[in-house]
Amino acid sequence: MKKKILVIDVGGSNVKLMISRAQRRKFKSGPEMTPRELVTQLKSLLQDWTFDAISMGFPAPVRNGCIMSEPKHLGAGWTRFDFEKSLGKPVRIINDAAMQALGSYRGWRMLFL
Repeated sequence: MKKKILVIDVGGSNVKLMISRAQRRKFKSGPEMTPRELVTQLKSLLQDWTFDAISMGFPAPVRNGCIMSEPKHLGAGWTRFDFEKSLGKPVRIINDAAMQALGSYRGWRMLFL
């Protein structure tokens, strides 16, 4: 059975959510948004979506799935936050630019700059 992955793009202005091209949502972020506030918003917006795991693009350095430093355009508390515990699903985090590059890749013919 194919797993459904929720993709989250956390940005300094918006957080975008997608399971498929037909299922997309977004909400405002900003300098006051903490990880707890993100989780609260996600739980509210995702009540009617079913998915197995989460892939999150994040606007800061990420190493081995861990956020390494606080982002410049969001609130504090991101570096040690346990998203898997808070969301109850497996979560994989990658830098948002790396996620964009992977999402743009097409059969060995894509150059991402």
